[in-house]
Amino acid sequence: MSHLKSSLFVALSVLASGAFALPERAGDFALLDTEGNFHQLSRYRHMEALVLMSYDASCANIDQAVAQFENLQADWADKSVAFALINSSTAQDIDQLRAARAAQGIELPLLIDDGQLVSETLSFSAAGEVTVLDPARLNLLYRGPVQGSVSQVLESELAGGVDETVIAASTGCELQYPAREQHASSVPDYSTEVAPIIAEQCASCHREGGIGPFAMDSHLMLQGWSPMIREVLLTKRMPPTQVDPYIGHFDNARYISNDDLQTVVHWIDAGAPRGAGAEDPLATLQFPDRREWQMGEPDFIVKAPTHEIPATGVLDYINVDVELPFDEDKWVRGVQYIAGDESVLHHLLTYVTAPLETAEGEAAQGSVATRFLEGYAPGKVDAMMFPEDTGVFIPKGHKLSMQFHYTTNGRATTDETLLGLYMYDEPPEHENFTRSVAGMFLIPPYARDHKASARYTFDEDVVVTGLRAHMHFRGKDMKFTVEYPDGTTKDLLSVPAYSYAWQPTYQLSEPAVLPVGTTAHVTGTFDNSEFNPANPDPSKQLSFGLQSWDEMFIGYWTYHAAE
Repeated sequence: MSHLKSSLFVALSVLASGAFALPERAGDFALLDTEGNFHQLSRYRHMEALVLMSYDASCANIDQAVAQFENLQADWADKSVAFALINSSTAQDIDQLRAARAAQGIELPLLIDDGQLVSETLSFSAAGEVTVLDPARLNLLYRGPVQGSVSQVLESELAGGVDETVIAASTGCELQYPAREQHASSVPDYSTEVAPIIAEQCASCHREGGIGPFAMDSHLMLQGWSPMIREVLLTKRMPPTQVDPYIGHFDNARYISNDDLQTVVHWIDAGAPRGAGAEDPLATLQFPDRREWQMGEPDFIVKAPTHEIPATGVLDYINVDVELPFDEDKWVRGVQYIAGDESVLHHLLTYVTAPLETAEGEAAQGSVATRFLEGYAPGKVDAMMFPEDTGVFIPKGHKLSMQFHYTTNGRATTDETLLGLYMYDEPPEHENFTRSVAGMFLIPPYARDHKASARYTFDEDVVVTGLRAHMHFRGKDMKFTVEYPDGTTKDLLSVPAYSYAWQPTYQLSEPAVLPVGTTAHVTGTFDNSEFNPANPDPSKQLSFGLQSWDEMFIGYWTYHAAE
């Protein structure tokens, strides 16, 4: 016993002396760069360190600081160290940043921190200041001038790890944080400022019985989950807006403004105070029942066959044909699915097919145009109304072909899904089609950035109204680009941080008119490495397959003929 006490005394003495001091925790974060590429600290775990320098194009000395930073990068070019700039000023917009980067001949990625929240979190005080980050432990190893002890810190990290954060004073153009200063002097009010943002952006999913993992239905719940909320906001996991906001605009993308982000994060940083409001706005929110018809009673309800789902096992896709009783042509203007058990219904696709036709669904390869009615998938749970004066045509005698994909979750259950159809009284002007533009691929084991592509050239004038990216767990990013007959190109949609859990059809705010001869390009990347947190098996070589742990590469284009 005396030996145990002696050992404990020595251990406590060592801890008290600071011999095992740990570096400061930086936390995870994610930003896009000026070229639309996605950068997340934790996704740099294949590197020993990530070195960032704060950037302000308006700073008189920034050219010199960038040159010094580039020289530092050259010294570590053959090491596992990544370098990037981070715009820490609100003085320039993305076009100005791109122009400044081009004028200076900067080849380093320039991350866009237009809300300054990451720069705040890293405590940047001056343009040209440098941080060294450990992507595996999410720790801050160094903050100070570029000519400071950066190399010594990197050498220590590569030799086995840095024991404590090194902080050195920096000189240069002082960074201003107007939103932080405003909220420090007047903390955002929960009832009038924070709760309305949560109600608009989060609560419809994060509610009792919703698809979110916890309910945001009171201040107490919000306060308890505030560290998680801060993290998912800074890593761009939530709200689940996967699109690059600088490419196109989409009516159903869940954009959130920098002002709203700053309000919520600064409120959390202040301790998530309740404030003086007598009533809790989140506790009084009312939501429509997801098992109710959002647009009123449908004109026709399809009751899918009952499917018994076992507790465990792998289930093949289930293809079902549903006969329709219509004695005349019909035009569909909107649809809504009500899942029988959304905990196991992974996705459901519905097509209009001729009596002897079989819909291949996601098994289709190459480029195929279909009368795709609509699908149910993660992130697509609301009623869907087609663009004005467009619809899906159901000729007399045609049927619906439904493709179900279930995933077991350890509990046996029954699924009986409903599909509500809302019809036009008179035929619309345009018929909707959905074309799958799919590419073949072979992904090697452990490949971190495996490129894929597919294309299709339209043989008529078309108007594109919606786009949807589809990959599985290794999907990293996907971009939709059109190449016009004159050779010019335009990006329509970029999904820089693809998530298998969220794959809606993005509705273009301004439909894209494409002349005959326009080529639709779909390009993307797979991450089959062990550094992809969603990857079920990085050792597997992958080609096209139907199951979730296999892979697909399909870009869906919804369009109608132009007249």
